Amino acid sequence: MFELIFLGTSSSAPSVHRGLSAHMILHRHYRFLLDCGEGTQRQILQSGLGFKRLDKVLLTHGHLDHILGLGGLISTLARWENLENLEIFGGKDALKRVSNLLFSVVFPDGRPPVKIDLCPLSPGLIMEDDKFALSTFPVFHRGSDSYGFVFEEKTRRPFLAEKAEALGVPFGPERARLVRGEVIVLDDGRTIHPDDVLGETIPGTKYVHIGDVGRTRDLLDICRDADTLVIESTYVAAEADMARKFGHMTAAAAAKLARDANVKTLILTHLSRRYFERDIRQEAQAIFPHTYVARDFDHFHITRGGATRLKNPQPTTSDQ
Repeated sequence: MFELIFLGTSSSAPSVHRGLSAHMILHRHYRFLLDCGEGTQRQILQSGLGFKRLDKVLLTHGHLDHILGLGGLISTLARWENLENLEIFGGKDALKRVSNLLFSVVFPDGRPPVKIDLCPLSPGLIMEDDKFALSTFPVFHRGSDSYGFVFEEKTRRPFLAEKAEALGVPFGPERARLVRGEVIVLDDGRTIHPDDVLGETIPGTKYVHIGDVGRTRDLLDICRDADTLVIESTYVAAEADMARKFGHMTAAAAAKLARDANVKTLILTHLSRRYFERDIRQEAQAIFPHTYVARDFDHFHITRGGATRLKNPQPTTSDQ
């Protein structure tokens, strides 16, 4: 399971009720900040998440509405949090801008009090452990060096304790070895195979997050069978020409991608102030009914069944 908290859902410029792009993704002991628009640190505080263990930042691209909050946030982290190392992942263009912001403005002496690693992205795996993998892929957005992200739990086979008990497998390292797929030999000489005590394979949860993007034809295979897809929806179909001009997405195009890729849940964000929330929601749901339009501080659980909204701020007049 992944937890997703929207910290900013506006496009280009903030509105009274929507901050600029920022999201927190939680998975076990991991905390990822995905994009960091202006005002993100205040949104983190207002959400109640706080700054503890916030040591990984993922950037979709280097446009200012997605990175400008990094200066203030990292200044705060360096001064007040017990943080030894901060990793910032992004394309080369994004990291060049971030480097200028941090080492020319925030830390002009070039000696930040916390170790900052700028990690260039390339398509493929970023990190993994025995239960989870994070990978990235390129997307097209107005000439920028842009990336999307796939958060995916690994498949697993549940350990069937009753079968192990019946076979006389003792508690301890023997059971752990079977879970890892190893064959064991008991003290009485009997050989126990993993298939003897493991159930059917259970697929892991797949969550795809795409920031600003101007076309979907390269994304179908990446998004296929995702339990949740988060993607921008800056425009509606009536202004599709403008969306193409600026390398952005319409609600209808996002919904068609979700439908064609057999996604379970679609969540739209990065909304223009020119529309009511209902404009975006109605256009998308006409094509893909299981669509949410995110608001600041929305909190979702993402599982194999799709996304469940846990916290839904009350709509304002401009949201409805």
